[in-house]
Amino acid sequence: MSKTHMNVLFICTGNSARSIIAEALMNQLGGGRFRAYSAGSQPAGFVNPKAMELLERNRFRTGELRSKNWDEFAAPDAPQMDFVLTVCDKAAGEVCPVWPGQPMSAHWGVEDPAGATGTPEQINKAFHDAFMVLQRRIALFLNLPFEKLEKLSLLKELQSIGKVTAE
Repeated sequence: MSKTHMNVLFICTGNSARSIIAEALMNQLGGGRFRAYSAGSQPAGFVNPKAMELLERNRFRTGELRSKNWDEFAAPDAPQMDFVLTVCDKAAGEVCPVWPGQPMSAHWGVEDPAGATGTPEQINKAFHDAFMVLQRRIALFLNLPFEKLEKLSLLKELQSIGKVTAE
């Protein structure tokens, strides 16, 4: 993994909130070392307005964010992924396409804020909580000593990060 940057694909079913937030976080916090993408098995076809609002409020770039099908990243001309991370339990259980290059994969389940109900404050809190969990996990990911870890050790670290909460 001595390339100039590593590619990371975040997957959830609808690709409207969690994976979109993760893509924006990784692209901005990764400092050019990582290029993040997101996709869904059954994409909603739009980015959740609450996710966009949260990212923009926190000064994350949103111009390139769009809901897309994961087949886009299994195509022969797609960027080769180094990591594929599922952020919803439903996508983790689905049969994924075969990713070119056999990227390392792990499950980082996050509660779906797009499914939140209740008052506007409760819905905003659900988006904030998902953002915080993903931000914490991505920060841990970015601090891994990739060049020093063997593949099995790296996989264990990725799986371990998937269990971290925002606290």
